[in-house]
Parts: sequence; structure tokens; C-alpha cells
Amino acid sequence: MVILERRDILLRSFQLADTFILVCSFSLATLAVKNELGIVSLEEFLAIRISLQNLLLFCGLLLSWHIIFSMSGLYYSRRLSSFWMEVVDIIKANALATGFLYVAAFLFNIVLVNTLFIIVFCAANITLMIIVRFLLRFFLGRVRRYGRNLRNLLIVGTNSHAIKFAEKILEKPELGYDVVGFVDKEWVCAECEGYKRKYPLIPLQKFGDYLRENVVDEVIICLPIKHYYDIYSRIIDLCVEQGIVVRLVADLFFLSLAKSRIEQFGEDTFISLYTGNMNSGALIIKRFMDISLSMALLVILSPVFLITAIAIKMASPGPVFFIQERLGRNKRLFRLYKFRTMVPNAEEMQKDLEKYNEASGPVFKIKDDPRITPIGKFLRKSSIDELPQLLNVLKGDMSLVGPRPLPVRDYREFDKQWFNRRFSVRPGITGLWQINGRSDIPFEKWIQMDLKYIDRWSLGLDVLILMKTIPAVLLGRGAA
Repeated sequence: MVILERRDILLRSFQLADTFILVCSFSLATLAVKNELGIVSLEEFLAIRISLQNLLLFCGLLLSWHIIFSMSGLYYSRRLSSFWMEVVDIIKANALATGFLYVAAFLFNIVLVNTLFIIVFCAANITLMIIVRFLLRFFLGRVRRYGRNLRNLLIVGTNSHAIKFAEKILEKPELGYDVVGFVDKEWVCAECEGYKRKYPLIPLQKFGDYLRENVVDEVIICLPIKHYYDIYSRIIDLCVEQGIVVRLVADLFFLSLAKSRIEQFGEDTFISLYTGNMNSGALIIKRFMDISLSMALLVILSPVFLITAIAIKMASPGPVFFIQERLGRNKRLFRLYKFRTMVPNAEEMQKDLEKYNEASGPVFKIKDDPRITPIGKFLRKSSIDELPQLLNVLKGDMSLVGPRPLPVRDYREFDKQWFNRRFSVRPGITGLWQINGRSDIPFEKWIQMDLKYIDRWSLGLDVLILMKTIPAVLLGRGAA
């Protein structure tokens, strides 16, 4: 109970510290733009009359930031997570909160909040929050190394995974865990002789009695779920009854590629398994980038659209756009737009050309495709034919960055199930495949790049791919 009270006090202190940091960052940003507001001295700034409306608005912003930080997981116990994971979460939470501030400034016409204000506010807030958490981790680590503020940890399982986990915990005394014993029918791992002599083995049938008679703060279950389902259920029930934190090592049962998170729906609790990224804040920012950039590019490139449309109509009869059904996220069908680069009956002609296919895997591609019009070769080489897909991005069928959307014909030729994981995210105009050679890359390597993108996705990776797309397009690498 004392441990829980200390943890609750610590997390409450985080919330108060973050509120103080927000106020300081807001003040620093205000001072940075005071000249633009016509305030020449600090005395004038402090003498500004604060209206009730502005005070209520500021309190509302503080509340919204607190909610965003809480939803981003900044106020959970992070004893087992790395400092760099916490830094990433701080940056993501601040990016989302700053975006909310920008929207609020636009809606309520807050003159104070301009570009300079946003930059100073966000930079100061991120820097101060990282410094505070670094100092706290350093201080707590030092305290724990001297045997203070420890949590008694009981490990369920004596297999190799359980022993390796214990080794990691014992190698890092700054985490503040004291292993008090192991729970199992017998010692299983052949490499646990040292643990046999040092730690007691609690039989599974006496687990409940041990919890009642001893001080245990946390329980880690390192047993494979598929063989110990009933034991899992009993151990979790006993821990919950006594208010003891219980953790599951998920990768003993689930696929190594899958990530997991706990979700609550009504009275039911779920372990959700997923690939890629389910960070709603980051995905919202990605969608915002898609909408804003695609709208801007459609306006900027409108003369290119007009000239291209005229050139296509003059070069050959038929429509300006080529519209084809493609597979999107989770294999939903959508209509993809491209500038037409082939003769109008190109899809009917493909059946007779299948025997000349030069591409590996299910995709169809031949070097000197007779269906391509003269203007079409230029449009493909320059990637101008892809520009109408900005409309698909605006509609939400696609993203600027992601795996290429495949035609139904190519998907039906898939011969390996693991290819299908590429459909777990929204397809994109550009991606790792496009910046690394496009048509020059074998199909299986192409799919591997798509999966690599899914597993390592971040907003930073999207920005990097977009930047590398520009020289790839200008040089025409792998375009066909």
C-alpha cells in the first residue's frame, strides 16, 4: 500500500510539474513575441489587463493539454520502459498539444499565437519536460541503487525466458526491483543452478498462500499461455484480489511481429494485437499532413494538370484519366486516378501480352510495352502520370507515403500469405520502393520493403521518404 501511495504521489507530482512547465513555456513564448504585439518592456507586459474570457480560455487550454498528455501515457509508471521511449512520447504529445493550440488560436482569433510563438512554446515545453524527467530518473536510480524505494517482484515460471528476464532485471538495479522468488512446479531451465540456491521456488498450488503471507508488489508471468491457460487465470485472479500489479510477457504466445496494447470496452478488457502503429495522435498528424500537402500540391500543380490533359487529348483519342480499381487498406476496393499513358483498350490487350511479362512475381510489366503512347512514356518517366492520385489522398483512399496500391489482378496472383500484411495500412503514392529503384526491384524485395515501412513507421520516416522522393522523381530512377 505504501508503494502504491508513493507511486500515486509521484505521478501527481508529474502532473503538477507539467502544468507549471506549460505556464512557463507559455510565458517564454509570449515574451518572444512581445515586440510584435507592440509591448516594449516587461512592465507593460505585466500591466496588461487579463479579461475573464482570456482567463477561461487559458484554463481550458491547460485542461486540454493535461488530457492530451494523460492519453499519451505520460502519467503511467515507466519503471520498465527506457528513457528514450519516454522522450518520444513527450515529443508526440507536445506535437499534438501544440497542434490543438494552433487550431484554438485560429478558432478564437488569438493574436498572441503566431508561428514564432508556436516554435518557442513547443521547443521550451519539450526541453523542460525532458530535463525534469531525466533528473527524476537519475535521482530515483541513485536512490534505488542504495536499496531504497524497491518493489518486491515475484516471477512466475522457471523457463529460459523467465531466467533471462530475471537477469535483465538484476543487471539494472536502478529499476528498483528486488526478486523475491520464482513460482513453478519445478525448476525447468538447465541454466538456473545459481537461482536454485539463491531464490525460493514457490509451488503453483501454494501461490495464493505466499501472496497472503509475504510482501509482493508485482508479479511477472513468464509462462506460455497456450499450455498454462488455467494457471494464468488463477494467478491473475489472486493478484487482482490482493491489488498486486501483474504483468504478462506477451511474446511467449503471440507472433513476434505483432505489437500489443490493453484496451477497455465497458466491463471487458482486451489485449489488442496489431502490426504497424496504432498511435492515434501520430496518425491524426499523418492524415493532417496528407490533406494539407495534397491540397497545396493540387493548387500549385494545376497548370501542369491542364497542360498534361491537353497533351493527352492531342496525342491520342480517349479519356484524360485512367481509372482502375485497386486494393486499399484491409483490401477495400477504391478507384485510383492516373493520367492515361496507354491506348484506351490497354486492359483488354494485356491478356494477349501476359506471355511477354518480364516482372518477377504477380505484377505485369514489359520493357517496351506496345500499349504505351508516345506522350505516355514521358509521363511515366517523369512520374507526372501519378499526380491525379493526390485526389485519392484528399479523399482518404490513399496517403502520400505508404505501400503502392495493387490492382485486383496482381493481388489474386499472390502465392504467399505474408504478402497480405502490406494491406494493414493505407496505400501511398510514394514509399521505400519508389525511392530505391521502383521497377528495377524484384517483387518479393518490393513486398519486404513495404513490410519494413509498416514495422518501422513514424512521422519522421514519412518526411524522409517525401524528401528522397524529389530527387528520385527528377532523376527518373527505375521509372517505366
